[in-house]
Amino acid sequence: MSMFSLSQAEREAQLLPQLADLTAHHRENSVGYDRILASLGVERDAKFESIADLPWLPVRMFKTHDLKSVPDSEVFKTLTSSGTTGAGASRIYLDKAAAGAQTKQLGATLQEVLGNERLPMLMVDTIGIIKNRRSFSARGAGVLGMANFGRKHVYVLDENDQPDVEAVKQFLATYGDKPFLIFGFTFMVWQYLYEVAREHKLDLSNGILIHSGGWKKLIDRAVDNTEFRRRFKEDTGLHQIHNYYGMIEQIGTVFLEGPSGNSLYCPDFADVVIRNPDTWEEQPVGEPGVIEVVSTLPHSYPGHVLLTEDLGVYNGIDDGDWPGKHFSVLGRLPKAEARGCSDTFSGAAA
Repeated sequence: MSMFSLSQAEREAQLLPQLADLTAHHRENSVGYDRILASLGVERDAKFESIADLPWLPVRMFKTHDLKSVPDSEVFKTLTSSGTTGAGASRIYLDKAAAGAQTKQLGATLQEVLGNERLPMLMVDTIGIIKNRRSFSARGAGVLGMANFGRKHVYVLDENDQPDVEAVKQFLATYGDKPFLIFGFTFMVWQYLYEVAREHKLDLSNGILIHSGGWKKLIDRAVDNTEFRRRFKEDTGLHQIHNYYGMIEQIGTVFLEGPSGNSLYCPDFADVVIRNPDTWEEQPVGEPGVIEVVSTLPHSYPGHVLLTEDLGVYNGIDDGDWPGKHFSVLGRLPKAEARGCSDTFSGAAA
């Protein structure tokens, strides 16, 4: 069953009651969240006419406040973001049910492009990133989360963060004639896979690449999403490429690039709102604004409606590869914290 099936009208009708119930649930179980909504003047019995009417939390609140809707004794895993400056890292608290749900829904989302079979997998990272199993960085959580969807994992980088060309060649010799999965953060995929594959004339044509992370270092190299896709296809044969947008503050929810490229789509349990930064009203198609991400997944902490620090734009509604809103991320808000899994990589200098 596709996780990209709901038209925008169907999504609104299906998700709004669930999100309103989640708002009430978190008010009941998180004193901090209740205080925040009270200070904003949101009544406990407030009615919401649309998803865009729901009260949001700035994503930065998770850096400055411990917000959870489960008792300390039920916290199963604590995730931390990769913030490099400012107030420090976000802390996201998951109980066992939440941890299970985020893994399940991430898998269901990615099945849209991966199919049901677990594929041999190239990880464009080093195995050292996942050694601490209880408390992860955003990058570590991303790598470990994605590892669940592949098998026969081979890491592209050795323990010194250098490309292990022989390991990649051996992987391709063994599995490269059938579909295989590649995962990594965008800048690392470019520097440690594309450049190595081009130099060594490696054939990646049967690969399916899932990637995410900051584009800043690539934009500095005059590589945008279109150029990224074009050069991978021309120089390595890799043509099944899906960027995604997601964050640790809404773990398990990813907005996936459609087959045509250059537009991100909402899975059926999520939505996006682009807001005018002056009026906070929802923007029309084509007008940039601040991205708000919405998901029915967060039950153990009040992360269901989050205002990000990213700029985006609707590219269309119900007129793309899949139904619903589709959008692009334009970059960070001015003066927003420079945050990004790949941009904080401490390996070889760019």
